[in-house]
Amino acid sequence: MQKKWGAKILAVIGGLALVFVLIGLIQENNNDVERWAEGPEKNLQQIISFELPDSLYFAGERVPLENFDTRESLDRELNSNAYFHSSTLLLIKRSHRYFPVIEPILKEYGIPDDFKYLAVAESNLTNAVSPVGATGFWQFMPSTAKEYGLEINKEIDERYHLEKSTGAACRYFLKSYEKYGNWTMVAAAYNRGSNGVDRQIEIQEQNNYYDLLLPEETSRYLFRILAFKTIFSQPAKYGFVIPEEHLYPPVEYITVNIDTTVNSFASFAAVFGTNYKILKALNPWLRQPYLNNSSGESYEIKVPVAGARTKVYE
Repeated sequence: MQKKWGAKILAVIGGLALVFVLIGLIQENNNDVERWAEGPEKNLQQIISFELPDSLYFAGERVPLENFDTRESLDRELNSNAYFHSSTLLLIKRSHRYFPVIEPILKEYGIPDDFKYLAVAESNLTNAVSPVGATGFWQFMPSTAKEYGLEINKEIDERYHLEKSTGAACRYFLKSYEKYGNWTMVAAAYNRGSNGVDRQIEIQEQNNYYDLLLPEETSRYLFRILAFKTIFSQPAKYGFVIPEEHLYPPVEYITVNIDTTVNSFASFAAVFGTNYKILKALNPWLRQPYLNNSSGESYEIKVPVAGARTKVYE
């Protein structure tokens, strides 16, 4: 009998303990709900909506931020790219290497400095190749590239030549500016093509980018450029804290003129104390491991200075 009563007492105690545990869990859950209602947990990442600048200009032309559609279009691209952390971080690092090449060429042609951000929007500052065959930092199609003086054949494709393709892009911009009379439309036409933009101007009876309804890619294009300009100008404001030594520095090189056949660029590279991989990195416009050069054309080939491969990160 005592054993039966002992077992009953233990069962009652166990049941009471379980009840207290459940009450505690319910109370803790209620506390969590109350804390959540008061504000986000301190350990959770806070997603901040970035303030838009009070005023903004593209190539010296004012962006009408007083218009709700303009503001919301910029807001979309600014927040999208500010929170696309890995991609935008790499773009800022790359810009330290490539903007010093692009900027003086733009200046030489009288093109506003803001056009360097077109190369960011077009190719992420890489020699990208699109599904339709647009190639290089400036995404030239073969026919347009040849029209603006770039050489393209089986052995050479100057769309991959940053200096020459930037010059070709500048000539395109100047011709487009003669037609439209403002740089904002020049940028839009670079993305959409003059024929596509002209068709919409005719249909909509408007010639201002901010007043035109354009296909999504082109309607976002300039705002993406403006977002890059805004973030790159003040990266820390948008959460990108990059030590100077983490930026990608330019690679030091000398140029070697050739006007004859090169049977092997691997052997050519070895003569200058480097290798085929690095030679191609500096001269991506050389599309074969050799150059017949039957016409005897003169080409400048970049060769890294002694120790440049490691010197850039000393």
